Amino acid sequence: MTTSPSPATPSTATPRFAAIGMVVADMAAALAFYRRLGLDIPADADTAPHAEAQLPGGLRLMWDSYTTARAIDPDWTPPQAGAPTGLAFECDGPAGVDKVYAELTDAGYTGEKAPWDAFWGQRYAVVQDPDGHGVDLFAPLP
Repeated sequence: MTTSPSPATPSTATPRFAAIGMVVADMAAALAFYRRLGLDIPADADTAPHAEAQLPGGLRLMWDSYTTARAIDPDWTPPQAGAPTGLAFECDGPAGVDKVYAELTDAGYTGEKAPWDAFWGQRYAVVQDPDGHGVDLFAPLP
């Protein structure tokens, strides 16, 4: 006889989503990109094997170097370009999307998709971080 799992009951043993982790080839370059998006990351983190930024709502965004990833798993290899990690940053209105996109691409970051008015009611754009992760910029349309 098989039994169905019982519904989850909240308890202190229930895992809680707390962080998003990324592995990066160049810690300083990655952190410089995310500082441009407003994250507060200490300057001394540029040379650290692991860095974190506190996000609104208590989540953390974490970065590990390739060396750290290989220390955890010696067989680790970097994902192919276009890895499915997706982060999204809300901008200050539709003009804010255009402004942030222009600032990042003017600074040399790769624009993946120029700002456009998306059918779901947002101004949207995509820029790649130094490791090729697509980072969405968005704001509600009026």
